[in-house]
Amino acid sequence: MSKHKKSRVGVRIDMTPLVDVAFLLLTFFMLTTQFKPTEEVSVTLPSSHSFFELPEANVMIITVNKEGKIYLGVDSQRLMGKLFGEQNMYRAAVEVNKENLGNILVQARISNPKLRTVIKGDKESPYGPVEDVMDVLQKTRITRFNLVTDFEKGA
Repeated sequence: MSKHKKSRVGVRIDMTPLVDVAFLLLTFFMLTTQFKPTEEVSVTLPSSHSFFELPEANVMIITVNKEGKIYLGVDSQRLMGKLFGEQNMYRAAVEVNKENLGNILVQARISNPKLRTVIKGDKESPYGPVEDVMDVLQKTRITRFNLVTDFEKGA
C-alpha cells in the first residue's frame, strides 16, 4: 500500500488586530505627550562656554526682556494661581515690578521650598534691572541661582 501525503494547508495570519493595536498606541502617546508651553516673553540669550542643563521641575524663572521689564514664572500651575490669581494660572510668566518681586519670591519659596531660581536675561537688556533682581534675591536670602545662556561650542 502506498501512503498518500496530505496536502499542506496554507497558514494565513490576520494583520488587522496588529494594525489596530499600533494605531491605539500611537494615539495614546500623542495624547499623553506634554509639549513645551509657549513663552510669555521672548528673549535672546547671551552665549557662554559653560554647559549646565536646567532642571525640569521645581523651577522659578525670572525673565528680564530688552526693555528691562521683569517677568516671573513658576512651572507649577497651582502655584502660579496661588501667587498671581486664578486668571493667571495657565500663563507661563507674569510681569512684576521690582518692589513686589521680593514678597512674591518669599511666598513662592514658602509654598515650595524646593524651588530653584533661574534668571533669564536678554543679551540686549540694560544691566540695571538684572542687578536689581540680584539685589532682591540677596535681600530675600536666595543666594543660589542660575543665569541662563546659550551654549557656544569652542572652536
